[in-house]
Formats: sequence, C-alpha cells, structure tokens
Amino acid sequence: MTAPRIDIDTIRRLPKAVLHDHLDGGLRPATLVELARTVGHTLPTTDPQALADWYYEAANSGDLVRYIATFEHTLAVMQTREGLLRTAEEYVLDLAADGVVYGEVRYAPELMLKGGLTLSEVVETVQEGLAAGMAKAAAAGTPVRVGTLLCGMRMFDRTRETADLAVAFRDAGVVGFDIAGAEDGFPPADHLDAFEHLRRENVPFTIHAGEAHGLPSIHQALQVCGAQRIGHGVRITEDIVDGKLGRLAGWVRDRRVALEMCPTSNLQTGAATSIAEHPITALKDLGFRVTLNTDNRLVSGTTMTREMSLLVEEAGWSTDDLRTVTVNALKSAFLPFDERNALIQDVVLPGYEAAL
Repeated sequence: MTAPRIDIDTIRRLPKAVLHDHLDGGLRPATLVELARTVGHTLPTTDPQALADWYYEAANSGDLVRYIATFEHTLAVMQTREGLLRTAEEYVLDLAADGVVYGEVRYAPELMLKGGLTLSEVVETVQEGLAAGMAKAAAAGTPVRVGTLLCGMRMFDRTRETADLAVAFRDAGVVGFDIAGAEDGFPPADHLDAFEHLRRENVPFTIHAGEAHGLPSIHQALQVCGAQRIGHGVRITEDIVDGKLGRLAGWVRDRRVALEMCPTSNLQTGAATSIAEHPITALKDLGFRVTLNTDNRLVSGTTMTREMSLLVEEAGWSTDDLRTVTVNALKSAFLPFDERNALIQDVVLPGYEAAL
C-alpha cells in the first residue's frame, strides 16, 4: 500500500530549513513597488501582482544570465539603510510565515554601495534588519533563526574584501561565505586567495557550482577551493551512469557534501527539465545529502511550502522524504554541532510529529 498523499495545508505546518536563498531575490512585490517609488527607480509595472507575474515570466527564459538580470530592480531599492532594514526584516517574517525554523540568507554587499554605504555598513544594517525580524517572529510565536552568508561576485575582483568581512562579522550573525554570479567563464579558483583566507580563519563556505557549468566546476569548488557545500550541483548527475557513481559523485555522496538544490529555479535557468525529472529525487534515492531550497522567492514565485508541494505532487515524495531533506539541511548548516542537533531533536522532529 502507498502512503496517503500529504496535502498542502499539512506541508505549510511542517518545520522547514533553507540553506540557499538570496536576500535580493526575495523581496515582497508591494515592498519593491513602494521602495522603488521612494528612490525614483522605474519598474516594469507598479501593480504588485503584475510585478510578481513579470518576475516569474522574465526568469523563465531557460538562461542563467537573463535570470540574473532580473535582479536589477531589487538591487536598485537596496542601496539605502532604509531599504536594507525593511527588506531584511520582511525576509525573516516571510520565512517564519512559511514555517521555516532555520534559514541562511545570502547576498553580495559589494552590490549595495551605490547609496553611499560602506561594505561594513551594509552588513551591519542587514544584520540589524534580520535581528528585528527574528524578534518580531519570536514575539508572534513563530521563532526562526537566520544566519548570513556573504557573497563575493565571481565576475568581479572584491571577493577577498568580502571574505575579510565574513571573518570580521562571524560573531555578529555571519555564518559563512559564498561566491555567486554567472558560472560559465568565471571558475571558482579565480578566487582562491579568498577561500584560502577563509580556511585559515576557520570560516565555512559554499560555492555555486554545477548549474550553468558542469563537473569541472564542482570538482574545482571541492578539491581546489575546499567548499563544504555546493550551491545547486545538479550536474553531478553527469558523473553517474546507470546508478554507478564516478569518483567525483562518489566523493560528494560518501563525504556527505550537501547539495543545495533549488528545483523551480533550476527549471527557470534550464538546469533541469521538470520537477518530476529533477535530479534531486534520484540523488536522494542514491543516498546523497540533498537539501531543498527556494533560491529566489520573488524571482521564482515560490516558497518552501511550494517547493515541497511540487515534489509531493509531481515527483511522488513522501513525508519521510520531506523530513529527510529538512534534517539534511540542518546537519549541514553553518552552525556549531550542538546547535544543529538541538534544532533537529527539539524543533524539527517534534514538529513533524505534531503536524502529522
């Protein structure tokens, strides 16, 4: 007998964890409209629902570069203290409303300097907004913990500065580092100095790899740069033939390297063809440490509840599968072991029992 299909209302109540979610890709449409009006930025439309629809349609090009180009409008309103405080606070509240109990938010401070803020002021302001959001969520009875990943942009030359920021703020809410931006033509090893510095300072990092570029980017991220997790990593399947793992795929699975997988986003950028055939299911079944993520909630028109529901409806996932990817995320979160374990044992597992 097959287990009964889990419904969306139950999924909404489940405790969730997200490791791969961009701050500048998750603004509320109404907030984007209001902030754009304040700073004098022209949007494709000023109707919030129409703007949400525009984002989703524009991002469905099947091209990573065009997908990234949609961030022009969100970044335009994130150049001031007021814009950063509001977007960071609302980011946390939106996670809490979606049942997320632990999240890691990532953004590139170097993209938020046009309003006169310094790199340090950007980080301080975002942390202030996140803290306000966490306080409000806790007061409302939906506590969520959010850690920050600072991103260097792989096509520019400020990654070492951003790595220095991650070290400087690691006791003030920053839990790790990443590089983001167009993969093809911008290999992670170009930023080896930043990664070596982070390793010397014991700061963990993940690297976007294996989305627009294939196995060489994953190999370089892991074996040359030393990443502890891989952002996306869908193309690790190119090292798996008829269920037999090649040496790189075996390394990723056997050493429990977390894959931060984002199904809807991958469909939009052409890294996957459908939810039903997305590699996350096959990789889960092969024992990889896959995690489920939203990537960019505005751009992809999604939430963690929606991502889970799509996998249930189109890929046949069960409650056990949803619990597995949630626990996987917490096992690989950039937090101390005891704190990760407490979230699993005291929040996620009891939360699943209560919701079901």
